[in-house]
Amino acid sequence: MNKIELKISGMSCVNCANSIKKSALKIPGIKSANVDFNTHCAVFEYDQNADIEALKNKIIKLGFGIANNQDELENAQNQELKNYQNKFIICSIISAVLMWAEMSKSNPIPMPFMIVLACIGIFYCGSSFYSHALKSLKERNYDMNVLIFLGTFSAFCYSIFATIFHNQIPQNLNYLYFSGATMVITFVLLGKYLENKAKATASSYLKSLINLSPTKAFIISSDGSTKETLASSLKIGDIVLVKTGSIIPCDGIIENGGAEIDTSAINGESMPVYKSTGQMVYSGTLNCNGHILIKVTKSPNDTLLAQILNLIQNAASKKLSISRIADKVANIFIPLVIATSVATFCIWASFGMEFNGILSAICVLIISCPCALGLATPIAIVCAISLALKHSILIKNPVALEQFNDIKFAVFDKTGTITTADISVIETSLNKSDLSIVANISALNSHPVSNAITNYAKELINVKFQSKFEYISGLGIKSDNVLIGNERLLNLNLISIDKNQKAIIEQKMDAGYGVVLVAIDGKFSGYIVISDTIKPNAKEIINSLKSQNITPVILSGDSHKISNLVAKELGIDMVYSEVLPHQKYEIIEDLKKSGKVAFIADGINDAAALKAADISIAMNSGSDLAKNSADIILMQNSLNGVIKSINLAKKSNTTIKQNLTWAFGYNTICIPIAAGILEPSFGIHLTPMWAALAMSLSSISVVLNSLRLKLARI
Repeated sequence: MNKIELKISGMSCVNCANSIKKSALKIPGIKSANVDFNTHCAVFEYDQNADIEALKNKIIKLGFGIANNQDELENAQNQELKNYQNKFIICSIISAVLMWAEMSKSNPIPMPFMIVLACIGIFYCGSSFYSHALKSLKERNYDMNVLIFLGTFSAFCYSIFATIFHNQIPQNLNYLYFSGATMVITFVLLGKYLENKAKATASSYLKSLINLSPTKAFIISSDGSTKETLASSLKIGDIVLVKTGSIIPCDGIIENGGAEIDTSAINGESMPVYKSTGQMVYSGTLNCNGHILIKVTKSPNDTLLAQILNLIQNAASKKLSISRIADKVANIFIPLVIATSVATFCIWASFGMEFNGILSAICVLIISCPCALGLATPIAIVCAISLALKHSILIKNPVALEQFNDIKFAVFDKTGTITTADISVIETSLNKSDLSIVANISALNSHPVSNAITNYAKELINVKFQSKFEYISGLGIKSDNVLIGNERLLNLNLISIDKNQKAIIEQKMDAGYGVVLVAIDGKFSGYIVISDTIKPNAKEIINSLKSQNITPVILSGDSHKISNLVAKELGIDMVYSEVLPHQKYEIIEDLKKSGKVAFIADGINDAAALKAADISIAMNSGSDLAKNSADIILMQNSLNGVIKSINLAKKSNTTIKQNLTWAFGYNTICIPIAAGILEPSFGIHLTPMWAALAMSLSSISVVLNSLRLKLARI
């Protein structure tokens, strides 16, 4: 199955996206279509029988444009915004003139001139709505434009009829609605302008990230000379020069020099951090003061900044279950509205009140625009993602925000998640020769415990040391005739520990230390005592979870004694220790039978369990496999991000529900009013002009309510 992504301009509402999707799926070979109104991106999956040119032509025939790149899409959107603004100004002037002429008894403007003005306002200023509507009707797709077309064209045609046959029409039906039709176009244009302006504000954080990536880079050639090149053309292994005040153009390791790096744009750190030789730096961060040479370790498309951008764009198009319900309603809504409009006219006409019937039918068409319904969820998601990023929380899958509503268990891995993973060696019973062997083997592994041993005995490291190496998840390391790990690893290899040594080891573990056991040539050689500290705010986070009726759980591969000691200090009652990766998966699946589970972890051996959890949260310092498996990544590696994610989920879900309540409530209340239900009892009857204003305000209110999320405190 092949995949293509197209950037589509000209979509005015979520039903435009739905019409593109429906039309695309009718083309032979197109297997799936995901069209996102928010990001204006469409992803199509197709087989070898698909005609991609036919797909593109179909989209263009529907009245939309296809941009070749992000810049072209933004230019098209900016031009569209400018057109809305200019046509709104023209149409508002025409509407005011026509209204004055219609209300005046002296006929100050000749009728032919009024018709010309009405044509300019309706067919020129509203040309985009009309062209989209006609093309949608041809494809048997129904969107907002169809309602605007039917409503305004009906009002225009009635006014032309009333003008030509005014002597044959009863006095109570002899009214002109040129101004009403143009006023509808005016209010819709205003609504679209404000809506698109607000959408641009909602996605401003995404645009700021795009602008972070520099276009140029200075590369060091093999002869030592420096030459300028495109940052997009950098290759793994290139050496890049970054001077003071420059934005780093790549992800890589500092080869030479040192500098204070401002990483606030990526992870929210407020203060610059000093980075020197051997440390990792990322594209989009700023070199505050220093001269550094960086060896490129990732291609431009795989940098952390590129991943963040891709994740945001993908996340914005993910459908929440509540959003899918809204989409289904929107898809059947317009045919129902048209049927309601026809029924409204028929009911009024049956009482001999054709004029009221025409007016009410037009109002039903205009006031029923489903834009607010379509915007309710996607705009809120974009704002939630932007707010999360400002707090160094990367939401890969916004569906997780919906899952937080009913979370019952918050399951934590221990090392690197609850504890700092800043492990150091306290003491060892190994002699220098055995310690040298262990240190050289540990240098082959990147596990925090291995790093601690390597740092402790770094003077014993031999760079030429070679050995077969096998990492056994949950147990330790096996290398030739050497075993480094826990007691289970030694037991599996039938290696015993004498009673005196075992008593000492147990004493160390009872004191809260970790103990690494070593066996060489089939015999127990000694132990290494290590220490890990609990993160400063861990207890506060656990108490906060308990206050929200969320049960904290520790799920660790570490020993029973150490895991229980950490649990006791934090006040956690549920502890699973000495578990292997497949057991972590099984425990998560078992907990899910009692309620929704969030799993917070960072290791390679946690990936399967992260996938199994309802909500998966990974530390940015963790393994790539864990981060790839997670729904949410905590960029600052702080447990505060767990509480902030829960708070954000509550606020975003509340906002979405408010939006949908307003959208559904608006149509539930306004359609009967537009149909004239208040006319008999209260004499209240909407005109098309006020119907258009109400429709525009409904969409704007949903967008503005969503924008409040960007200012929320979590």
